[in-house]
Amino acid sequence: MPIDQYDRPGRGGPDDRARGGGVAVAERRRGRWRHRLRTTLDLIRANPTGRIALKIFISVLGAIIVTVGIALIPLPGPGWLLVIAGLGVWAVEFHWARRLLNFTRRHVQRWTRWATSRSLPVRLVLGSVGLIFVAVVLWLSLKYSLGIDLLARLLHHLATH
Repeated sequence: MPIDQYDRPGRGGPDDRARGGGVAVAERRRGRWRHRLRTTLDLIRANPTGRIALKIFISVLGAIIVTVGIALIPLPGPGWLLVIAGLGVWAVEFHWARRLLNFTRRHVQRWTRWATSRSLPVRLVLGSVGLIFVAVVLWLSLKYSLGIDLLARLLHHLATH
């Protein structure tokens, strides 16, 4: 009789859970990856030149990601996600960024829990308000940065046709 993959030791099956080893494979890989990254960063920081080079590299990389994210905030897309990702890069080396990232994570999780616990009509209103906000920001960005007034063009089109 063939052995199921979960019946083998170390695969998260019933025997492993009884021994307290029910950690998913992805969790183990993520833990190994983090450990390897932490060890590599510690080795770089052990050398004074490496420490300075790492700070400069992290500063520049984080600044580039945050700058691109800020530039994309008015446009529909991943603006805020890039800003938070840049903050995550800075958090590798700077304590203030780590604190700000934790603060942001807590409030986003709190907002998400609050919004998803509401009824469907309330969530639809929240989504509509979000879409209207993005549309207004996009309209203002196009109007004042590129000189394209979509609302005036739309009104002109409706009046002439």
